[in-house]
Amino acid sequence: MLDNQFRLCMLTGDNFADWREKALLTLGCMDLDLAIRVDEPAALTDFSTLEEKAQYERWERSNHLSLMLIKANVSKSIRDSILDNGNVKDYLKAIEDQFVSSEKALESTLMGQLYSLKYSGGKGVREHIMRM
Repeated sequence: MLDNQFRLCMLTGDNFADWREKALLTLGCMDLDLAIRVDEPAALTDFSTLEEKAQYERWERSNHLSLMLIKANVSKSIRDSILDNGNVKDYLKAIEDQFVSSEKALESTLMGQLYSLKYSGGKGVREHIMRM
């Protein structure tokens, strides 16, 4: 069983950086990160060797279990907005792209508020500084 510091928390929107770090650590500790570290192997054919078949099966298992673990720890509102093509690496990238754009929009809004904030003289300088 994983220690509390490695327990994967629910991704709710404001904890993306911590969630991503813990998700990758958890998958690594459980030896399920193969699908994240390695690209999907070529599709199996009638001429595939036993080693190629075994490698593909390891990758497929890693991909499937990693995707299940990640989806189970993403809030439903976020999960519904992420396109799932069945590949854990693409799913993580889609989550990251969504949060990078959200963080940039929030940063822009907060910077705009900071630049436009004027001292009104009403409640004192301390109150104005605390609002900033």
